[in-house]
Amino acid sequence: MSEEVGVIYVGQKPVSSYVLAAVTQFTRGSKKVSLKARGRAISRAVDAAELIKRFLQDKVDVESVTIGSEKVGEPGKERTVSTIEIILAQKE
Repeated sequence: MSEEVGVIYVGQKPVSSYVLAAVTQFTRGSKKVSLKARGRAISRAVDAAELIKRFLQDKVDVESVTIGSEKVGEPGKERTVSTIEIILAQKE
């Protein structure tokens, strides 16, 4: 079994794509999966996490949620974008 954390970057694809990617990570032996998103994709990451919890029922739980912000863009034209990281872990 892999002890590494599988990282999934959430973007513009449908939520089901990220749910499938996370379920695939868990079935391949990952103990933890991290959903990372920023900006408008944050709501999609939250939706994916909730669907994964519902799909895998008693096998997966949210371990932690980290929020923050980062600056993007060229110097002088920088803007601040919100970020989120949701770590899902298999229950023992």
